[in-house]
Amino acid sequence: MPTTVAVVLAGGRGTRLYPASTDDTPKQFRAFGGDRSLLSRAVERARAVADETYVLTRPAYADRIHEHAPGVAVLTEPEPKDTGPALVYAAHRIREQVTDPVLLCLPSDHHVGDGYRETFARACEVARETGGLVTLGVEPTRTATEYGYIKPGEDRGGYHPVEAFKEKPDPGGAARYREHGYLWNAGVFAWTPDALLDAARAGELGAFVDALGADPEGAFAAVDPVSVDYAVMEEAENAYVVPAAFDWDDLGSWDALERMLDPDASGTVSLGETLAVDTEDCVLAAGDGQHVAAVGVNDLVVATYDGRTLVAPKREAQRVREVVAALDD
Repeated sequence: MPTTVAVVLAGGRGTRLYPASTDDTPKQFRAFGGDRSLLSRAVERARAVADETYVLTRPAYADRIHEHAPGVAVLTEPEPKDTGPALVYAAHRIREQVTDPVLLCLPSDHHVGDGYRETFARACEVARETGGLVTLGVEPTRTATEYGYIKPGEDRGGYHPVEAFKEKPDPGGAARYREHGYLWNAGVFAWTPDALLDAARAGELGAFVDALGADPEGAFAAVDPVSVDYAVMEEAENAYVVPAAFDWDDLGSWDALERMLDPDASGTVSLGETLAVDTEDCVLAAGDGQHVAAVGVNDLVVATYDGRTLVAPKREAQRVREVVAALDD
């Protein structure tokens, strides 16, 4: 039987979820309303489909992976350079260790509902049958501007060739894409290592692929950060999409919690020790030993973790990464 290997990406900093997500404790190690961390839940999903599971992370987090995911193999990327170099590196390393696998690549920060197992398995089947690059597409439930979109071609029995990838649109573009049957790009992929490496070698990551065998650290030092969508998928002639038959969301920013957690009667969602008085449509979050109180406000994010506090309008939730950039500076 062919071997399915899951690659769970867990090296990001989660800058839009500051202050819960920081360099010291990134979001994949937080629970956000569950009884286990995001990483632990992602590995559980991976193991429902895969014969083997790898977690790809940065060196600073490697020693913490087994606290959340006992028994996984851990790969460390020499430098964080976004998903393009990371997934190419994982394919290169796993091809050396596992004979003829199909890789199922999963972010560690997604909210995934029931029914994922069948869809993940189908994506792996399509990757092996076609020799192509497979992504999952989610039917839009709102006019989201924070996701990329996929235009699917004709149905080939549960999967479609990709006619076009569209980057994060403005609200008008998102409404048009939704109306015309586009799917959200869920950032979940399936492919064989050779399929990904061949496609990457033909594009802007070609020099990176060629350098990996001799000098991985040098290869990472020389490559610019780039997503796998930009570097590989958008130019690939053998890209396919499998529609996802489950609830899905990307826990990328604080406003996503509204779609994951049950609100109170005033539309406010809360994590941890919080108190809302005459407050509407807010997101309140407090880490261990912290407390948040909100009085007479609406449409705010108020979050406090480890002695750091964020206050922002919900409509500006995507800009929280600017706080982290300023702190880095």
